[in-house]
Amino acid sequence: MSKLWQGRTQANLNKKADAFNSSISFDSRLFKEDIEGSCAHAAMLAAKGIITRAEADEIEKGLMSILEDIQSGALEIDMSAEDIHMFVESELTKRIGEAGKKLHTARSRNDQTATDLRLNLRSETDKIYASLVGLIDALQKKASSHINTIMPGYTHLQRAQPLTFAHHLCAYAFMFMRDCDRLKEARHRININPLGCAALAGTTYDIDREMTTSALGFEGLSQNSLDGVSDRDFCVELLSDISIIMMHLSRISEEIVLWSSWEFKFIELSEGYSTGSSIMPQKKNPDMAELIRGKTGRTYGNLITLLTMLKGLPLAYNKDMQEDKQAVFDSIDTVKSCLELMSLMIGDMKVNAENMRSAAAKGFINATDCADYLVSKGLAFRTAYKTVGSLVSRCIETEKTLESLTLSEYKEFSDLFAEDVYKFIKLENCVKKRNSKGATSPQSVLSQIEMMKDFINSVSNPIATT
Repeated sequence: MSKLWQGRTQANLNKKADAFNSSISFDSRLFKEDIEGSCAHAAMLAAKGIITRAEADEIEKGLMSILEDIQSGALEIDMSAEDIHMFVESELTKRIGEAGKKLHTARSRNDQTATDLRLNLRSETDKIYASLVGLIDALQKKASSHINTIMPGYTHLQRAQPLTFAHHLCAYAFMFMRDCDRLKEARHRININPLGCAALAGTTYDIDREMTTSALGFEGLSQNSLDGVSDRDFCVELLSDISIIMMHLSRISEEIVLWSSWEFKFIELSEGYSTGSSIMPQKKNPDMAELIRGKTGRTYGNLITLLTMLKGLPLAYNKDMQEDKQAVFDSIDTVKSCLELMSLMIGDMKVNAENMRSAAAKGFINATDCADYLVSKGLAFRTAYKTVGSLVSRCIETEKTLESLTLSEYKEFSDLFAEDVYKFIKLENCVKKRNSKGATSPQSVLSQIEMMKDFINSVSNPIATT
């Protein structure tokens, strides 16, 4: 295929250099956006009298026929083309002749590429947002079934205080809700029109950038042409947001790996989301959770790739910037697949409530409540803390729990202990008493779940209407 930029040079690129220079292997996925942007550009050129209405109609008809043929499979994208922009323009000229050569008037591949990418990332951001909402819904549904399922809460991976499984799941749901907020903000900055910035300095043609901005559904336009073609902040921001989403997914994946182990046995994963061993017949491995945890590193790497690629670039466009797409596309594909799988895993996993309750009964996770009991009797907290610490030491020595100590044993440490201490330190009561906003009591958790439901119900068209 001849090069559309042939002129100053004869385009006699070495074959290896030509392949090295080509981006169509990954930017071919932008064919729809490229055609959409070109249709808007042609309509604007006609409206401004730069090309005729008949030429614009012919261009649009030709472009739409290319789109239809690519989508139906009747037209294969030529992987020997330099990029998707060159392929579409070359195919258009083949189909409609001289009018096709006028499409690139008042436009450069620099603003064309930036426009295509912004259109694509806007759409992909909406899809990621919708997948996040789906995961939040899966979490709230599972949480709603386990309002009273008591489990140990941990700090330093040591049993700390009693809480409910619902409360634990809600914590992740709120993380993902914040991720939704970040995506909303990112989308506003993605949704800016660079078309009309041309190569770097704008154009001498009397174009109407507001017209293409409206036609393509952008919220605004680039106010500086140098910035318009060289800005990839929106890519970095989206990859940053995706990295945070993946960090959250990795954290819950780690918990799933732990919870599904024999050492915990808090949950059992569906066979649809776990695998066996090639040599050990007893194994049921949480491979999907492990893969999500592992793929998080890819998204971090892609973010660093973009930051490093951009850090030393002078204005305006440089070929280094071609490296943006593979990193962005890979992170998008990764996070979408991980969100979908996590939603399915959460929905299908079996919760072993008895094992959770049994684990909560060990580890003295009601020790804080025992100290609070003494405080309620008038003892200073620090003194109460030391007293209960001595009680725990006694329990460890005698292989007892706080619940199994006799009242006489309690009184060896403080005369303030009475029969009502057993009710005070009962795990179910420990959980119910924690009823401050955001706490683990069933009443508080129900309120949190209602917030999630309100959030989900408010999302009819995830971001586009915000």
